[in-house]
Amino acid sequence: MSIHTTAIVDPRAQIDSSVILEPYVTIDGPVSIGANTRVCAHAVVSGKTTIGSGNVIGSFTSVGAPPQDLHYKGEETELIIGDDNQIREYASIHRGTNKGGGKTVIGDRNMIMAYSHIAHDCIIGNNVIMANVATLAGHVEIGNHANLGGLVAVHQFCRIGAHAYVGGMSGISLDVPPFVIMEGTRNRMRIAGINKIGLRRAGMDRDTIKQLDAAFKLLFRSPHLLLKDALAQIEEDMADCAEVQTLAAFFQTSKRGVVKRTIDD
Repeated sequence: MSIHTTAIVDPRAQIDSSVILEPYVTIDGPVSIGANTRVCAHAVVSGKTTIGSGNVIGSFTSVGAPPQDLHYKGEETELIIGDDNQIREYASIHRGTNKGGGKTVIGDRNMIMAYSHIAHDCIIGNNVIMANVATLAGHVEIGNHANLGGLVAVHQFCRIGAHAYVGGMSGISLDVPPFVIMEGTRNRMRIAGINKIGLRRAGMDRDTIKQLDAAFKLLFRSPHLLLKDALAQIEEDMADCAEVQTLAAFFQTSKRGVVKRTIDD
């Protein structure tokens, strides 16, 4: 273990012997940090926070702070972070609330860029990119391989589906389906189409992308077809494509409503 002489470490913390704590780091509370993680200068890690292995916690980050919730009264809640994440300078990540299940959870191999914010009770999957100043309100869910551009702001309780790409400066107040490209703010949110480039980069085969594109046209480009009828047709005609069924299930489980407008509307 390499702990700089200016670092402050709570005696309740459990720090792996391979962890590096740079100058002026503060570890405050029953924090657990796994192997080969580096906590950079001036970072603060607090509360019941569990950090896995191979992470980089950037300078001046605040990780595990209490939730910004008027109903929070100091209950013991937690933050769980997986492996191989990069959490860059000035990012802030808050613990959960009792009302929200008590946990904020971040998976593996995510890039949380500078000044980003992840509020209480958010659930972040794996291989997610949040560009600079991307902001999540409470209870937001982000699927695997989603990509949020700079200055994106997501309303509480929204979901961003897997492999979705959200353009910079977008304001998200409805659920964003998986596999799509989206941009815009509030009532001006628009979906451009399937995120074909991102899906190819993720290793998805051509036939699956073709079926997703066909499902997209049924859902978004069939003005005379009711949503329930489009979903029924997708379930019948493309039952053998797991990704298409994931897209359909996203609509069926939405509580806030799903973005439906397209660039051509």
